[in-house]
Amino acid sequence: MNIETKWLEDFVALANTRSFSASARQRHVTQPAFSRRIRALEQTVGATLVDRSTTPVDLTPEGQLFLVTARNLVEQLNESLGHLRGLAIANEALDIVAAHSLALSFFPQWISRLQQGIGELPTRLVAMNVGEAIHVLREGKCDLMLAYYDPYASMQLDPEVFPSFSIGQVKMLPVSLPDAEGRPRFPLEGSESIPYLAYTQGAFLGSSVRMLLKNDALRLRLRTVYETAMAEGLKGMVLQGIGLAWIPDFCIREELKSGRLVRAGGEEWDVPLEIRLHRCSLVHKPGVEKLWRQMQKLPRDFLQA
Repeated sequence: MNIETKWLEDFVALANTRSFSASARQRHVTQPAFSRRIRALEQTVGATLVDRSTTPVDLTPEGQLFLVTARNLVEQLNESLGHLRGLAIANEALDIVAAHSLALSFFPQWISRLQQGIGELPTRLVAMNVGEAIHVLREGKCDLMLAYYDPYASMQLDPEVFPSFSIGQVKMLPVSLPDAEGRPRFPLEGSESIPYLAYTQGAFLGSSVRMLLKNDALRLRLRTVYETAMAEGLKGMVLQGIGLAWIPDFCIREELKSGRLVRAGGEEWDVPLEIRLHRCSLVHKPGVEKLWRQMQKLPRDFLQA
């Protein structure tokens, strides 16, 4: 198989722009020439990589899988050329995507603990919702993904292609502002209608809460008054006394300790989740490989934040 490097770079550009004309301009060739090079790549690979029937164009399932390999090869070549040119990339930062609440409240503590075991670790962190993060990881646009894991969730990753480390356990707790006696202003055990601060339909944490709320009697008592995809957004609304919400425990430790927030129900209403660090096994970035080897040598309890 004889694949030209420029074809791989063309394909990566097309995956980014989703436009033949824009990619051709970016690659400084005419659009017909660019199209011929993509066709040549598909013929050499033996699969249709681009769905040309859509606007903007999209990648076929085979194209999405091949994109990871193409990005990996292009990055490895650029890194090798950088070494030859004497560029210092040994301390190149790792690109990590994480769920918003993990980026704000979990990551700083966890990365600090990890660096005690493996040394300094340059990172770049971008917060996004779990669905977007999975998409970014699948397309090879990040090195690592920090996300919640729920075995009953619909969005799952092939563990062979996307191996992971379990790095934390978390519980989502139903919480409310306290009343004058320190009891929850909106208790789950009551009989009155409860103003409910919910996660939006596409939010990963929302699906986990909805699994819990199969009890129709409770679900019918919850009156949705606000929705957002971010746990920190719900926390802010709970602190304003707007209603009740399920929030990851590490986001509200200080508020529970000080009494600014209280549990709205017993432990039977907790939602247990796991936190995992994922990578793509098709990407062989030196920094990621080194980190993965170092983490495999650490005791399991050391990885848990």
